Amino acid sequence: MPAMNDLLSSISHHGYFFLAVVCLAEAVGLPLPAALAILTAGAVAAYGDLHLYLVIGTGVVAMISGDIFLYYMGRVSGWRLLGFLCRLSANPETCILRSAEYFYRRGKQTLLFAKFIPGINTMSPPLAGSMKMRLGNFLLFDSMGALFYVGAYSIAGYLFSDGLRAITRGLRSAGFAAEVISGLGLIVYVVYRVWIYRKYRLLDVIPRVEAEDLAKRLASDAAQNMLVADVRSHGYYDPDSERIAGSIRIEPNNLIEEVKNLPKDREIYLYCT
Repeated sequence: MPAMNDLLSSISHHGYFFLAVVCLAEAVGLPLPAALAILTAGAVAAYGDLHLYLVIGTGVVAMISGDIFLYYMGRVSGWRLLGFLCRLSANPETCILRSAEYFYRRGKQTLLFAKFIPGINTMSPPLAGSMKMRLGNFLLFDSMGALFYVGAYSIAGYLFSDGLRAITRGLRSAGFAAEVISGLGLIVYVVYRVWIYRKYRLLDVIPRVEAEDLAKRLASDAAQNMLVADVRSHGYYDPDSERIAGSIRIEPNNLIEEVKNLPKDREIYLYCT
């Protein structure tokens, strides 16, 4: 809560530059509160210290700049960048698959609302790049999404500036109590993240096999009792690309139906990206 006071002070003194830095930082995946900064900048604009149109323009340009950077990084590095961005997640595989599923189901329209969804906001640009979305399409939909996001928060801050100022005064008068509440909130959050991490670690019991070991088994008599399935995500599966000889294709976003057709008497090995 003291952060609100600091944010108001920083935006009042450093204006557009501070807003641009925070928006750019969030766009490239750093844990900074761009929504709060935009909301506050809108409130400051209501009192004449900033111009609302420049607040919106600064935020949009900064976010698009960060998104373009991740788009090209995703185009070059593919899943390696996605794995890095998800590394701080309690379950990196779920983080990647959730983001990929959004793109699989909604395509480029995902970029219109991605910034409002934690996790998806950072993953969408590199996903678009890794799935070879055309730059023109990416810029069009990403710009619209950034404008929607920045516009919504800055206009809300502008319209409700009096309420935000009253909240800030209340926090300042609360003093020590506000700091205690902030500290307790931080402790609860840390405990929650540790619990989530331990929960997913306990569930991480999927058996794995090295590629070399699988190749040896496929070359032996045991191959007739084995089934190898290609479950690469949408955007990485190409029917004409190289794949393990004799493998079948299973669509990962339609597993419930696909599983019904799998044999019950054979060992099934899955491989993905």
